[in-house]
Amino acid sequence: MILYQFANGDRIEREKYTIISYFRGKRKVLSTSPLNGGVRTDLLSVFNSDFHAGKKKIPPLRAKTYAEHMALLATDLGLDPALSSGLGTAAHMDNVAICSETYADTTVTAMVTGGIQINGGRVGEAAHWHETEGEYVQCGFVPGTINTFLFISAHLTDAALVRSLITCTEAKVAALQELMASSCSSPGLATGSCTDGVIIVSDLESPVHLTEAGKHFKLGELIGKSVIAATKKALYLETSLSPEWQFSILERMGRFGVTAEVLFELCREHISSQTEFEHRLYHMKSEEHLVVYTSLYAHLLDQVQWGLIDPMLAVHTAHELFQHMNIKKAFLDETEYKMKKDGNAPVIEMFTHAYRLGLCDMILEKKE
Repeated sequence: MILYQFANGDRIEREKYTIISYFRGKRKVLSTSPLNGGVRTDLLSVFNSDFHAGKKKIPPLRAKTYAEHMALLATDLGLDPALSSGLGTAAHMDNVAICSETYADTTVTAMVTGGIQINGGRVGEAAHWHETEGEYVQCGFVPGTINTFLFISAHLTDAALVRSLITCTEAKVAALQELMASSCSSPGLATGSCTDGVIIVSDLESPVHLTEAGKHFKLGELIGKSVIAATKKALYLETSLSPEWQFSILERMGRFGVTAEVLFELCREHISSQTEFEHRLYHMKSEEHLVVYTSLYAHLLDQVQWGLIDPMLAVHTAHELFQHMNIKKAFLDETEYKMKKDGNAPVIEMFTHAYRLGLCDMILEKKE
């Protein structure tokens, strides 16, 4: 099934659990794939494959290495593994997003599949794999990937092609930050999943030659707009991630450990049943004033983590936010006392725990 047709004759097709882009001319490709990755000018196709292949769990690799597995997959698809490059993912190909932007004689098309809610990560966090002597050693792993394919109608220099990778990555991060997507490994905001891949295709036969793809140039703008739009759309299609989904105190504070499960454990001695607890929480979690002030509280904690605001200054603002949320000031008093007493106290956890206790108090007092 043809999903997209380019003006230069290239096309994007769906083949079962894989999306393939076939080239009808000479292209320059920058790929992060282990299969013919780097910069190549001899490739005939690139592909994106759902590793589930219709199964509930991702099957094991069919070869010793990821590159060899991808080569076998290319062969199965009828592609020449020596002249193709591809990415794998746990996302479904039904949920692909394709967005284009044009200015004058240049068009950029972004094709994205993605998931972030079980494998979101913030750059610099503890990693799951280590490479030693050519072997990958696993230190823990969960699936989830944002794969970005970028098709640029112009002929880019090598430098511009590499620069487009930077701009493309910045655009993905911007999309995630605008959605307040959470890391799954820390209280931080996600900058991507832990297994993201990118393939960028430039048309070597185009009469339009470009040497820059940064944010000062129209090409950079086109890359940014198309990738942001496609990333948001793909995440919505795959996992329902959206502004509406994120408008919840649990989504705002979940990365700090404020979850329904944790809240129930704190409330269970004082509430009749879990069903009653969930009913009360359901009607409270998206209350407008509570979500708005909780958002400010979460960002206050972010700035404390980043060293932009001193914790002792933050606690006074936190008191004000608690007042606006109708949370009792007393829940923060112990936090302030411990910070004054012990400079090494776990500040973020104390702020978070005060918020948890305040929510539980509100849940227990909530009237039908």
